[in-house]
Amino acid sequence: MQKKILVVEDDKNQILLYQHELTLEGYTVIAAKDGSEAVKMVKERFPDIIVMDINMPRMNGIEAMGKILGEQRKIPIIINTAYSNYKDNFMSWSADAYIIKSSDLTELKSKIKELLAKNE
Repeated sequence: MQKKILVVEDDKNQILLYQHELTLEGYTVIAAKDGSEAVKMVKERFPDIIVMDINMPRMNGIEAMGKILGEQRKIPIIINTAYSNYKDNFMSWSADAYIIKSSDLTELKSKIKELLAKNE
C-alpha cells in the first residue's frame, strides 16, 4: 500500500515540486496550504508522515505541529523551512527531523524513507 504524505506549504510552486518529486518516489501526496488546514486533514486523511513548513498564514507550522501531536503522537513530522533559526526554538524539537528547504529534495526524500521505515 502506498504511503501517504501530507505536505503543509503555502507556496504553490513548492507544493507542485513536492507533489511531482514524491509521487515519482511512489508516495501519495496530499497538500494543505496552512496549519489549520493541516490539522483538519490529519483527522480526515490519516497521513503516514507530514512535511511541514513553519512560516504560513493563519496558523504557523509550530502551532499546527503542537495541535497534531496532541492528538496523533505517532505521525512523524519533518519541519521543512527556509529558516535555520527555528532549529533553536524548543517548540521545533518535537519534530522528528528539521530540514532546510532546497530545490534538491535528496535530503528530504531520504529522511522520509528513514522515518517511514522506523514507523513500520
